[in-house]
Amino acid sequence: MIKDFRKLIVWQKSHQLFLDVMRDIEDFPKIQATKIVIDQLLRACGSISANIAEGFGRKKGKEYTHYLIIARGSTTETLNWLLKCLDANWINEETYYQREKTLEEILKMLNKMIGQKIKN
Repeated sequence: MIKDFRKLIVWQKSHQLFLDVMRDIEDFPKIQATKIVIDQLLRACGSISANIAEGFGRKKGKEYTHYLIIARGSTTETLNWLLKCLDANWINEETYYQREKTLEEILKMLNKMIGQKIKN
């Protein structure tokens, strides 16, 4: 039985993704639109691990599932913002596909966790 959210692989992956995205944005152009996109991207990406942690702390069926569902939404929102960054040429295709792969892994783990909680 896991007693600390930091031991959850899904939390570890989402935390590392946030750190990777923080490094990615360092090279973004310094224009007004970038500030808005960076804010939204970091909020969405940071929300994944934050909601996993908060749900874990509540440890109750419906509440825990609720936070996992929010984390799942933040996962797809992060993908949306990264796609915008790719289309704006702020990140290259290799970086985008690495982040997309990580997001897909996180999404699969969250879906599995949500499915298990709903069954219980």
